[in-house]
Amino acid sequence: MRIKILRQMSPVTEPYWQEFEGDFAKDQSVAGMLDELNYKDDLIDINGDPAPRIQWECSCLQGMCGACAMVINGRPALACEVFLRDIKGDTVVIEPLKKFATISDLVVDRGIIHQNLKKANVYIGEYEGADPKEYDHMYAAGKCLKCGLCLEVCPNYLDGSSFYGAAFANDCFLIASRSKSRKKAITKSYQKNFEQGCSKALSCVDVCPMKIPTLASIAKMNRR
Repeated sequence: MRIKILRQMSPVTEPYWQEFEGDFAKDQSVAGMLDELNYKDDLIDINGDPAPRIQWECSCLQGMCGACAMVINGRPALACEVFLRDIKGDTVVIEPLKKFATISDLVVDRGIIHQNLKKANVYIGEYEGADPKEYDHMYAAGKCLKCGLCLEVCPNYLDGSSFYGAAFANDCFLIASRSKSRKKAITKSYQKNFEQGCSKALSCVDVCPMKIPTLASIAKMNRR
């Protein structure tokens, strides 16, 4: 298997491509492949040149934390959920998420997801119990990993400066469903930072590793 990785040593250095080769089990994930490459004492690229260890993030390796989000063969995904047996051909092309600032190699800064929630003042305030009919959907929406995959594929999300994306819409639904004092304020933030900019491409639904029914969240918020 040939592995082609877009590398970048720091936020201020130029990115460059570097290729590696290795024999990996077909039932291994891309995350396992990266781990195996880094496990070697001396990492050598396809030209026989020494290479620094590949920087990437992981935590659970079970599709539950979202840390290993990256672009694999052109599709944003969690590296622990993409297996070599499902990749066509013998080449894996790996890039960092492009909608976020690169820190190093495949590590990006997704802090803007939380910063936008703070900027929009999306908090409960005075609490009230949610409608029991909403429990199932609230549970599904609450699974969001903040991995950024939905923002990566969204044609309307650029830098998070005004349109905050699907993760924001789900959080607005969750908070508004339990807030007694801030429903109107949260709905106003939703309209300004999501509803007015969403073109309903729904690519966010297709790529979500937790299969969150974001369309339902949008529909419920639009009726408020």
